[in-house]
Amino acid sequence: MYEGAVQDLIDELGRLPGIGPKSAQRVAFHILEADGEDMKRLADAITTVKEKVKFCAICFNVSEETTCRICQDSRRDPSLLCVVEESKDVMAIERTRSFRGKYHVLGGSINPIAGIGPDQLHIRELLSRLSDDTITEVIVATDPNLEGEATATYLYRMLGSVGIKLTRLASGLPVGGDLEYADDVTLGRAFEGRTVMS
Repeated sequence: MYEGAVQDLIDELGRLPGIGPKSAQRVAFHILEADGEDMKRLADAITTVKEKVKFCAICFNVSEETTCRICQDSRRDPSLLCVVEESKDVMAIERTRSFRGKYHVLGGSINPIAGIGPDQLHIRELLSRLSDDTITEVIVATDPNLEGEATATYLYRMLGSVGIKLTRLASGLPVGGDLEYADDVTLGRAFEGRTVMS
């Protein structure tokens, strides 16, 4: 245990995802030893992102404007809608250059243990987007883990009677993995080989 500001910094860093106590301590001491101007730029970047970045009013992807650049892009196919858990999944799919439709970011996945149910996700907004007959296919691209599968199953049950083609990303992604860590080739093949949910 350190005193005052150093321990406060370690404690705050330790609250970040994927940062344990030892990593938090290592990062804290890096900050202490780093050039002051570098750390000021880091602090400014954190402050700026919290002030400027919000969620797209249509798809809930991160954006500095009311509507994100993907929703504004008239060249994208409005009949295809890819449903993902988080904004980082949008970027993973975009890197493959295999998909030219639109997105819908749920804001997480169903996880009863963590107290996250369908009402905490952007599912109502998804149903609203499907009501105008523009979308002909919904591609469910949730993570291939327990929570992602539960979310995909829930969406299939909710949307099964809507009359829209429902597909799921094909195999090739590791079970228990996250989309953001998949390499571009594997994710691209999984996207191209998606299958109809039944």
